[in-house]
Amino acid sequence: MMEEEELEFVEELEAVLQLTPEVQLAIEQVFPSQDPLDQADFNAVEYINTLFPTEQSLANIDDVVNKIRLKIRRLDDNIRTVVRGQTNVGQDGRQVKEITRDIKQLDHAKRHLTTSITTLNHLHMLAGGVDSLEAMTRRRQYGEVANLLQGVMNVLEHFHKYMGIPQIRQLSERVKAAQTELGQQILADFEEAFPSQGTKRPGGPSNVLRDACLVANILDPRIKQEIIKKFIKQHLSEYLVLFQENQDVAWLDKIDRRYAWVKRQLVDYEEKYGRMFPREWCMTERISVEFCHVTRTELSKIMRARAKEIEVKLLLFAIQRTTNFEGFLAKRFSGCTLTDGTLKKLESPPPSTNPFLEDETTPEMEELALEKGELEQPKKPKAPDNPFHGIVSKCFEPHLYVYIESQDKNLSELIDRFVADFKAQGPPKPNTDEGGAVLPSCADLFVYYKKCMVQCSQLSTGEPMIALTTIFQKYLREYAWKILSGNLPKTSSSSGGLTISSLLKEKEGSEVARFTLEELCLICSILSTAEYCLATTQQLEEKLKEKVDVSLTERINLTGEMDTFSTVISSSIQLLVQDLDAACDPALIAMSKMPWQNVEHVGDQSPYVTSVILHIKQNVPIIRDNLASTRKYFTQFCIKFANSFIPKFITHLFKCKPISMVGAEQLLLDTHSLKMVLLDLPSIGSQVVRKAPASYTKIVVKGMTRAEMILKVVMAPHEPLVVFVDNYIKLLTDCNSETFQKILDMKGLKRSEQSSMLELLRQRLPAPPSGTEGSSTLSLIAPTPEQESSRIRKLEKLIKKRL
Repeated sequence: MMEEEELEFVEELEAVLQLTPEVQLAIEQVFPSQDPLDQADFNAVEYINTLFPTEQSLANIDDVVNKIRLKIRRLDDNIRTVVRGQTNVGQDGRQVKEITRDIKQLDHAKRHLTTSITTLNHLHMLAGGVDSLEAMTRRRQYGEVANLLQGVMNVLEHFHKYMGIPQIRQLSERVKAAQTELGQQILADFEEAFPSQGTKRPGGPSNVLRDACLVANILDPRIKQEIIKKFIKQHLSEYLVLFQENQDVAWLDKIDRRYAWVKRQLVDYEEKYGRMFPREWCMTERISVEFCHVTRTELSKIMRARAKEIEVKLLLFAIQRTTNFEGFLAKRFSGCTLTDGTLKKLESPPPSTNPFLEDETTPEMEELALEKGELEQPKKPKAPDNPFHGIVSKCFEPHLYVYIESQDKNLSELIDRFVADFKAQGPPKPNTDEGGAVLPSCADLFVYYKKCMVQCSQLSTGEPMIALTTIFQKYLREYAWKILSGNLPKTSSSSGGLTISSLLKEKEGSEVARFTLEELCLICSILSTAEYCLATTQQLEEKLKEKVDVSLTERINLTGEMDTFSTVISSSIQLLVQDLDAACDPALIAMSKMPWQNVEHVGDQSPYVTSVILHIKQNVPIIRDNLASTRKYFTQFCIKFANSFIPKFITHLFKCKPISMVGAEQLLLDTHSLKMVLLDLPSIGSQVVRKAPASYTKIVVKGMTRAEMILKVVMAPHEPLVVFVDNYIKLLTDCNSETFQKILDMKGLKRSEQSSMLELLRQRLPAPPSGTEGSSTLSLIAPTPEQESSRIRKLEKLIKKRL
C-alpha cells in the first residue's frame, strides 16, 4: 500500500515539475551531474532494467534497495536543513530591523545635535558680528565693514525661520539699523567730500571713500544710485556754468568746445577718481551719458530761442560734430548704462551701378562728398549703429526743416543747371556702337538723392524723411517734364508735335517732315534715360522704406513718379513709330492711286513696296542700335509699328479699286513681300540675325495674312453668289458687311449687284457652310489644281527673283 502511494506521489511530482528546456539547461550548467536520477528524461523502467539487466542480478536486490533508501534519507535531511534555515532567516531579519531602527535614531540625534551646534555657532557669530558692525560703523572702518556686513547678512539668512524668537528678531533689527546708519553716514561723507555747492576738495579721493563704495555695493541700491547721482551732478556743475545759454561758447558754431570739455573731464576723472569707484559702476560712461542728456536739453533750449539764426551749413556742422562725438563714445564705452540703447543692424547691399544698391559710407565721407558734389566709393562695410546714436543729435530733429528747405533749393538749382547744360551742349551725339547714351544728368540727380537720403537718415528716421521724400517726388517729376519730355523733338510743320492726324494730311508727293539722325538718337537716349530713372526710382522707394521708421513706411510711395517715367517711355516709342509710319504714308497713298484695273502682267515688286522697305532699312537699324541696352523697348517699338502700319496698309488696300485679276495678283505679291520684310524687321540690316520675338511675329502673321485673304477673296469669281459669300465667310474670321462691301467695291461690282450679295451675306453669317460646299469654295478660288499650282509657282518665282 505504501509503495502504491509513493508511486502516485512520484507521478504527481513529475507532472508538476515539468521544467522548460532553458531552465533545465541552466540547472545542468550550475549543478553538473552524471547520475541518471538527475536527468531530465529520466525513465524509471529503463533505470530498473539497467540495475537488473538479468534474472541472476535480482539476487542482490536487497542491497540496491538499501542504497536507494539511504540516498533518500540523505535528501530528506538536506531538505529539512534548508527549510529550517529559511525559518531562521525571518528571525534574523527581525533582529536586523531592530538594529537599523536604533541606528536611525542615533543618526537623527546626531543630525539634530549638529544643527544645534551650527545654529549656536551662527548665533554666536551673528551676535558678535552685529556688535562689531556697530562699532566699526561708528569708527568709519568701511573696509572692515564691507567684509563683515556681507558675512553678517549671509548668517542672518539662516535665521529667517526663527524670526519668531525675540532675541533673533532683535538682532535682525539691529542689522537693519546698522545698514540704515551706514547708508546715511556714507552719503554724508560724500557730501562733505563733494559738496553740492562750492569748490571740490583738493586732492584725490581718500581710502575711506573707496571703502565706502564697497559698502554701498552691499547696501540698498538706492544708496549707490544717490552717490552716483550726486557725484555726477557735482562733476558737471562747472559745465552748466561755462556753457550757459547767454555765453558765446554755447552757440552751435562752437559746439566743438562742449565735447572737448567733457573729454578733458573724463581724463581728469580717471586720474583723480578712477580708483575710488568700483569698475563695475562704469562711472566714466555714466558721466558721459549724463553729459549727453544735459547737452541735448541745453542745445534744444538755445536752438528754440535762436531758431532764426540757424543756417543749413551751421546745422550740418553741429550735427556732424555731434555724430562724431557719439561715434567716439561708441568706441570707448559699451552702452551698458543706457536703458533704451538698442542696436539697429544695417544690411550692406551688393555693389551696383545703381547708387541705391551701393554700400553706404561713413558720415565724414558723406559730408565731404556733399560739399564737393562727388560720388564716394565704398571703402568697407558699414558697422552696426552704435547705442549712443541720437543721444545728443536727437535735439536737431525739430530743426531739420532748415535742411529740407536747403535741399529743396539745391535740387531746384540742380534741375535748372541740367536744363541750361542741355541747351548749351545740345543733344548727345549719335553713338551706335554702345547703344543709346543715358543722359549723365540723371545719374547726377540720383547720386545727389542718395547722399541726401543717407545724411537725413543719420539725422532722423521720422517725419523729416517723409518731408525729404516729398522733395524727391517733386524733382523727379520736374526732371521727367523739363529734361526728358521737354527735350523730345517736334516736327517743324506742327508746333503741337508729331501726330498721326497731321501726317495723314500730307499731300501725295510732298516732302514729309522727318526726324534727323540726331533727333532719332535723342529720342532713343531720352527713352533709355527714362528707363534708368524708372528702375532707379523703384530702388529709391525701397531704400527710403528701409531707412524710415516702420510706422511710416506706408507713406513712402513713388508709384506716381514711376508712372511719369513710364509715360515718357511710351511717348518716345510713339514718336519713333509715328516717324517711320509717316515716312511710309506717301508710298501707301501711291499704292491706292495706282490704276490696278489696267495692270496687264505680274512683275517685280511695286515701287511703293521698295519705298516702304527703304524707309524701314533707314530707321530701324538706327533705333535698334540706340536701344541696344533696352531691348524690351525696341521690341515694343516693333510691335507698335506693326499694329499701326498693318491696319493702315489694309485701309489703303481697300482704296485700290477697281482691280483686275492680274492687279490682285500683283498686290498679293507685294503684300507677301511686305510680310516677309515685317517678319524680318527686328533684325533687318543687322550682322547678327536674331529670331523675332514670338509676340511680334504673331501680330505680323495675323495682320498680313488678313490682307492676303482679302486679296484672295477679290481674286475669286463672284458667281455663283452662295459659294462666293461662303468663301468670304470662311477666309475672313472677322467678316462683316462693311468689309464685304469694300471687297465688292475692289472687284468693281455695281451697287445693284452688291445689294443681293449683301443680303445673302446677312442670311448666311449665323451658319457658315461646311462639307461639300467648302470643297466647292476652294475649287472656285483655284478652278483647277493645275491652274492654282501654276499661279503659285509664278508668284514664288517672282518673289525669289526679287530676293
